[in-house]
Amino acid sequence: MSIIENALKKAGSKGLVIQDNHENSSANLKSAVGVGDVGVNKLSDTSVGSSSERQVVIDWRNLAESGFINNNNAKSQLAEEFRVIKRPLVNNIQGAENNGINRSNLILICSSLPGEGKTFVSINLALSIANERDKSVLLIDADVEKPSISKQLGVESPLGLIEYLEDDKVNFSDILLKTDLPNLSIITAGKRHKYSTELLSSQRMYLFAEEVSRRYKDRIVIFDSPPLLVATQAQILAELVGQVVLVIAAEVTPQSVVNESVAKLSNCDVVMTLLNKTRKEIDIYGHNYGYGKYGHL
Repeated sequence: MSIIENALKKAGSKGLVIQDNHENSSANLKSAVGVGDVGVNKLSDTSVGSSSERQVVIDWRNLAESGFINNNNAKSQLAEEFRVIKRPLVNNIQGAENNGINRSNLILICSSLPGEGKTFVSINLALSIANERDKSVLLIDADVEKPSISKQLGVESPLGLIEYLEDDKVNFSDILLKTDLPNLSIITAGKRHKYSTELLSSQRMYLFAEEVSRRYKDRIVIFDSPPLLVATQAQILAELVGQVVLVIAAEVTPQSVVNESVAKLSNCDVVMTLLNKTRKEIDIYGHNYGYGKYGHL
């Protein structure tokens, strides 16, 4: 039995399997949905203001050269793969009232260890969902120890998530960046902070998560988090969201490591696993997909 099969068996008996294929980027997705209870109480409103008019321009050329989704090629293999990847996540959001998933529009992308491709997945998933007509996406770099989203996208901001959590005078509108992709906004990680773990576990962070989930029903929020087994921050963030995607490097991540990560996520409403960096050729919608251009992380 393979690494992922054992991990999924440990996660729970109820499952949904989807496959995708792309080295370092998407690659042979297998999604296991396990439903549990998230122990986060309903929180009172925070003063999340309206977004400012600050707009940044994404470095599309750099993204394309690094193997990310090319916004000028909507029919690329990678674009098609992420259409498959996003569908169960979006379906869970649309059916949240019936399936009992709390904060289903908050999605955490994590991995067990560094280098498994979580940031690549976070960015591509955000780009793919943002291209839908009736969805808007907020991509948050919550990997506050080693942030990389702003670098990959070629954007800068003097204020980010850490500044918002540290200073109650910093408003939501101060950290929100609109992009030249109309349905995509970004919040950067902000400065390095010695108490970043405590800030992410603070009441202000809980209130922030509750507010962005409840107030903006048409907005999907994607958190790029630190690796689960390297920092405690990912497990803290997992308690705030309704859906978690665990990115696993095929033929690299040991089964014991995957099992440990799955156990840490056992209280989450929905956990999906994405097997990344596989070289297997698969069939999607009648098309044989091999591994294409590799992404660089």
